Amino acid sequence: MHDSFVDTILPQLAAGSAHTGALGFVFDGLHDGDPRIRVPWRADLVGDPDTGVLAGGLVTTLLDHIGGLAVWTAMAEFQPIATLDLRVDYMRAAHPRVDLLAQAKCFRLTPTIAFVRAWAFEEDPSDPVAAAQSAYVLNRARPVREEAAPGREANA
Repeated sequence: MHDSFVDTILPQLAAGSAHTGALGFVFDGLHDGDPRIRVPWRADLVGDPDTGVLAGGLVTTLLDHIGGLAVWTAMAEFQPIATLDLRVDYMRAAHPRVDLLAQAKCFRLTPTIAFVRAWAFEEDPSDPVAAAQSAYVLNRARPVREEAAPGREANA
C-alpha cells in the first residue's frame, strides 16, 4: 500500500481538493520520509501588496495541511483525521515573490491522537519562515452497536 499511497493518493490529498487546488498546493514528494508541499508564488496569494510576501493565513493553512499529510504518511492505513490543536510560530518575514515549501514529521502516533511538527521555508528547511506544532485526532470507525435485548439498553 505504501508505494501506491505515495505515488497516487498522497499527491491527491496534497493538491486534489478544491481548497488546496485553489491555493496552488503541489505535492513535492517525500524528503527523508516526510511529505513536502510547494506553493508557487502568485500575486493573488500575497498578504501585503507593498511587500509581495505570501499571506500569513496561507502559511497557517499550508502548515496544517502538511501536518495532516505527515499523519497519513505515518499511519499503516488511511483513515479520516481532524485537526485538534495547531500552534504556529512565525520566525521571520518570508522573502517576497518566492515559492514557499512546507515539510512535516509525525513524531508520535497513539491509537487516537497524532502529534506533528512542521515548518515552512523557501529554500533551506533549517531557516524556517514559520514552525508549527499540532495534534490531530484519528477518526477510527466505531464498532457497530448491537441491538438491545428486550429490557436492556444497547451496548454503547
